[in-house]
Amino acid sequence: MSAWQQSEIILPEFPRGCHLITQHVIHDLAALKRCRTGLMHVFIQHTSASLTINENADPDVPDDLGMALDRLAPESWPYRHTCEGSDDMPAHVKATLTGSSVSIPIANGRLLTGTWQGIYLCEHRNQGGRRRLIVTIQGDFNA
Repeated sequence: MSAWQQSEIILPEFPRGCHLITQHVIHDLAALKRCRTGLMHVFIQHTSASLTINENADPDVPDDLGMALDRLAPESWPYRHTCEGSDDMPAHVKATLTGSSVSIPIANGRLLTGTWQGIYLCEHRNQGGRRRLIVTIQGDFNA
C-alpha cells in the first residue's frame, strides 16, 4: 500500500562542526522498517545549520568539512547582518551552500546509501541549540 509517513526528530545540541547523525535519524523510525520501496526526505527547520550526505568512515572527514566551510564563509568578512553575533551570517552562507534537506531511496526497510555514506548535521553556530528535523517517507509499506 502506497502511503506517506511523517515524523519530527529533535536532535541533541551539537557543537559547531559536522556531525554524523544517521543513527539519530533512523532510530525508532517504524515507517522506515516497514517500507518495501520508497524515498526518505529529511528537512532541517533552521537557517543556520544544514544537512548533507558524505563519507561516514574516516573521522578526519567531518573536521575537514568544517574547516573548508569556515574558509569559504569566514567570520572576519564585513557582513551587514551581525545583530545575532559574528557567527550568524557565516552560518547562513554555509547553510545555503550545503542545503536544508537530503533525500535517500529506501528498499526493504533500509536506506540505500552507499557503503561509505552517512547523513551529516552541519552545525554552523557556536551554540546552535537543539535542531528540529522533519522526516517524510513516501513509499509502499508492509501492513
